[in-house]
Amino acid sequence: MAQKRYNEEDILRLLREIEVHLHGGMDVASVCRTACISDKTYYGWRKRYGGIGRAKLTELKALEKENQRLKRFWQSLNWMS
Repeated sequence: MAQKRYNEEDILRLLREIEVHLHGGMDVASVCRTACISDKTYYGWRKRYGGIGRAKLTELKALEKENQRLKRFWQSLNWMS
C-alpha cells in the first residue's frame, strides 16, 4: 500500500474530524480505518498536533525552520575549527 504524506493543515483537519467521530460514539480503530490512517499514526499526531490551532502551527513551522538554520550554522562553525 502506498504511503501518503499529509501536510500539517491536513493533519489538523483529520484530527478534528476524528475527534468529532469519537465524541459521536465510534471507537478509535474504526475511525482511523475510515480516515485511512493507523492507530499509531493517530496517537502520534495527537501527541504532536493535538490542541494547537493554525496560528500555533505557523509559529511551530517558523521555529523548526530557524532551528534547522541554526544547526547548519553551528555545524559550519565546528567544521571550520
